[in-house]
Amino acid sequence: MGGDGATSEERVAIVTGASRGLGRAIALAFAAKGVRPVVTARDGAALDEVAAAARSEGAPDALAVAADLSQTGEPQRVVEAALARFGRIDILVNNAGATKRGDFLALPDEDHLAGFALKYHATVRFCRSAWPHLARAGGAIVNISGIGAQTPVAEFTIGGPVNSALVNFTKAIAARGLHEGIRINCLCPGHIETDRLTDRIHALGEREGLPEAEARERLRQEYGIGRFGKPGDIAAAVLFLCSQEASYIHGATIVVDGGATPGI
Repeated sequence: MGGDGATSEERVAIVTGASRGLGRAIALAFAAKGVRPVVTARDGAALDEVAAAARSEGAPDALAVAADLSQTGEPQRVVEAALARFGRIDILVNNAGATKRGDFLALPDEDHLAGFALKYHATVRFCRSAWPHLARAGGAIVNISGIGAQTPVAEFTIGGPVNSALVNFTKAIAARGLHEGIRINCLCPGHIETDRLTDRIHALGEREGLPEAEARERLRQEYGIGRFGKPGDIAAAVLFLCSQEASYIHGATIVVDGGATPGI
């Protein structure tokens, strides 16, 4: 994976939003390859559990840094903590950020601003702060967007625009990364079995008076997919994009959604 010839055990990956779901799976997948993960999110106790699991997976010095990434200076602080511990950064995975769903007319400005602060602005700040260190290492950035970037949905008027902005931002900075030795790509997951999907299944069940299994099947059929994705599906895609096998993939938007997105 290392662009400068570093071994797996020497490489360092910052993974944001790593306390659960996709971020946790990504961090543990890196650890299993010997990459030293720096995991960050708000929930310090959950992060400590992820770091402990990463140590068991094969990264004995995994680092947890609790941070509210919606706050201006926090991405820089996480980068500095990674450098203080390891002296290098090879991989940055910007995964943090959940946005509110609901009726557009009922979502106040605060919800829109919060959505952009955590998912978009934190990504920009992390890329800026880690950039010189990634360039030195010949590193990689993977920004996690979502299929809402390509397919507008009435109840996703915050998350969709945030995801679209991430796709645009990724492509824009990839032009610079091309000349400075940083490979940069955007990954758009589909309907993955995380807490957010569980919440949607429960909401459908309550709204329609359906048992959970039936609500789950109804939602799967509505999405037009054979199955819901697993966090490991996304982790595997991230590992590939950060590997030498993907060295010719740059500035791309990769959709991993089981065929849910009908457009081109």
